[in-house]
Amino acid sequence: MQSNLITSLLIVSLIASVHTGYAQGCVAIRNGGSSCTNQAGVSHEKGWQFSTNYRYFKSFRHYRENHEEKERVEKGSDVRNYSNFLDLTLVRNINSRWAVAVNVPMSATTRTSLYEHDGRTRHSTSSVGLGDIRVAAYRWLVDPTKMTRFNMQLGLGIKFATGDYRYQDLFYRNDSTKVLAPVDQSIQLGDGGTGLTTEANLYYNFSNKLSLYGNFYYLVNPREQNGTSTARGATPSAANIANGSFVMSVPDQYMIRLGVNAKFKNLNASLGVRDECIPVHDLIGGSNGFRRPGYIISAEPGLNYNFKTFTAYAYVPVALVRDRTQSVPDKIRSNLTGTRTVGDAAFADYSINLGLAFRFQ
Repeated sequence: MQSNLITSLLIVSLIASVHTGYAQGCVAIRNGGSSCTNQAGVSHEKGWQFSTNYRYFKSFRHYRENHEEKERVEKGSDVRNYSNFLDLTLVRNINSRWAVAVNVPMSATTRTSLYEHDGRTRHSTSSVGLGDIRVAAYRWLVDPTKMTRFNMQLGLGIKFATGDYRYQDLFYRNDSTKVLAPVDQSIQLGDGGTGLTTEANLYYNFSNKLSLYGNFYYLVNPREQNGTSTARGATPSAANIANGSFVMSVPDQYMIRLGVNAKFKNLNASLGVRDECIPVHDLIGGSNGFRRPGYIISAEPGLNYNFKTFTAYAYVPVALVRDRTQSVPDKIRSNLTGTRTVGDAAFADYSINLGLAFRFQ
């Protein structure tokens, strides 16, 4: 079977990351955001593989559920995240069926806003450093050397709480006063939870030039809250204490990708659909605490070019649907006040994913 038609291991930055995830903005997956981007960079042959993935996006479009608050951009009150992620992943193919991988994510993000500071002038906070490291093992259901038409690879891993989930920066109050406090959840380096990751990767080859791919990734985060304040150096309000949003949640996250690959000699072109999500409720444990649940569905074109010992790739997911769903604190507040409440979140229009995957013995 042509190795450049095999769907790759889910290499997770995903970001998410994975910090809590967070896709193209305040919602969905961060370290997992760089996962599922390389359709051809990982071979099933015995040996080592090393990949780098860089991801960038600017989030600024505000949504409550699927309604865009366009006036935020028009009035200049929008929150803007300028996010840069770099994932380093080492894969060891033990044999044609078994592989293990270690993913080390890093990020550098700047967030500018009005409301987090004096409410009148735009100021910024930033974070930079190591994210949540992940270790995973993978197994093809059938030996790929014997099953050339269809196959599926399953993965199971552990995400460690190595990223700083209480990262602090200065918040502007006035010309003479700045307050050191934890930055917004969307730019924290880690989520503070030890999680279990499950993955499935599959392919179906129509021919040696045309194939389908599918990727599924789910992060289970049993810890409910990490204790990090959301008050940005102020005293939490009675309302936030009552609904649980005064501390940060440790949410689950998932990503689904489906698409088609076409091969033209050493060049592979793909087109697919990508769904990234922070769910309202976790599979295990409680779901209260501040989070921005929601999902983003994107069209995802991509290119891979196979050189002799490495593959270069680029993917640019473009947002089609964005939805900031109602969180548990939103629901509690709605019940307490009798008025339905849904928080907002900022999304990007697209993200840029660039990477290299090297193969060596």
